[in-house]
Amino acid sequence: ETRGGAVAAMKRAVILLWSWVAPLAAQTVLNKMGTVAPDGSPWHQILQQMGQQWQKISGGKVTLRIYPGGVLGDEPDMITKMRIGQLQAVALSGSGLSRLEPAVACLQIPMMIESYEELDYVRDRMAPRLEKMLDAKGYIVLNWGDAGWVHFFTKTPARRLDDIRKMKLFTMAGDADALELYQSAGFRPVPLATTDMMPALQTGLIEAFDVPPLLAMLNQWFGLARYMIDVKWAPLVGATVVSKKTWERIPESMRPAMLEAARSAGVRLRTEIRKMGDDAVAEMKKRGLNVIAVDAATLAEWRREVEEAYPKLRGRLVPAELFDEVKRLRDEFRAQRGKKS
Repeated sequence: ETRGGAVAAMKRAVILLWSWVAPLAAQTVLNKMGTVAPDGSPWHQILQQMGQQWQKISGGKVTLRIYPGGVLGDEPDMITKMRIGQLQAVALSGSGLSRLEPAVACLQIPMMIESYEELDYVRDRMAPRLEKMLDAKGYIVLNWGDAGWVHFFTKTPARRLDDIRKMKLFTMAGDADALELYQSAGFRPVPLATTDMMPALQTGLIEAFDVPPLLAMLNQWFGLARYMIDVKWAPLVGATVVSKKTWERIPESMRPAMLEAARSAGVRLRTEIRKMGDDAVAEMKKRGLNVIAVDAATLAEWRREVEEAYPKLRGRLVPAELFDEVKRLRDEFRAQRGKKS
C-alpha cells in the first residue's frame, strides 16, 4: 500500500508539473514563413518588420523566420509544406491564394477593376467573407496586399491580344482550369513554376508573361522581354496567411495586438508597393524597356474580348455569386464617384 501510494503521489506530481510546463511551452511558437518575394525586396523587408513587432508584443515568445526568394519552392510547393506542417505561414499572390480558396480569384477578374480606389472599395467589402472561407479551411489571413497592375511583357513587340496568342505564354503550373481556358481562347500557355521564369525566357520556352512591373524589374525578367503593353490586365492581389493550428498555439491574449501589427504591415506594404510600381516602369525604360501605347479603339477591343470571356470565367474560375458581387460593388463605387464629381 505504501508503494502504491508513493507511485500515485509521483503520478500526481508529474501531472501537476506538466500542467505548468505545457502552457509555457505553448507560448514559445516558431513561425516559419515562405514567400517568392525576392530577398531584400519591400515585401521581404515589411515582413521582417512585422516579425520584429511580433517578438516585441510576445516578449520573445513568438518568432517569425522568413524564407524569401522562393528558396523553399514555388507557391504550390510552399502551400504543400504548410499543409503538412513544414511551414506555418506563407505570403502568397492571388494565384497561390486561389489554391487555398478558389473564391479569392474574384478579386483578380481581368479588366474588371480599373483603379486602386476601386480595388480597395471592393476588397474591403469582400475581405470578411473571403477570410471566413479561408478560416473554414484552416487558414488565418494576417493581412491583404497587392503587387501592382499586371501587364503583359513580350520578347517581340505586341499590341493586341491576337499578338499574344501567337506567343508561348507563361502560366502558373498546376491550375488545370486556367490552362484550359487559355487554350480555349486561342492562347499557347506554357505551365511553369515562377522560379523557372528566367531560364524559360533564356531558352525560348516562353515568349511572353504577365506580371506587375515591379516584379519584372526586381527579378530582371524584363531584360529578356523588353516590351510591355500599356494595358492594366488585373490587379495582382496577395495575402499573408498562417495555419489556424499554429495561430491557436499563440496565447489568446497576444493575438489581437499581433493581428493589428500584421494588418498595419499590410497597409504600409500596399502604400509603398503602389508607388514603387509606378517608379519601376520609369526605371526599366531607362534600361531598355519599350512601353507599347494602346489607343482608345484598341483598348476597347481588349475590353470587348475579355468581357466576352466572362461567362466562361463566371462559375468556373470564379464562383458565380462572388463574380456578381464584385461587379455590383465595382458599379456601386463608380456610381458614388459619379455623384461626387
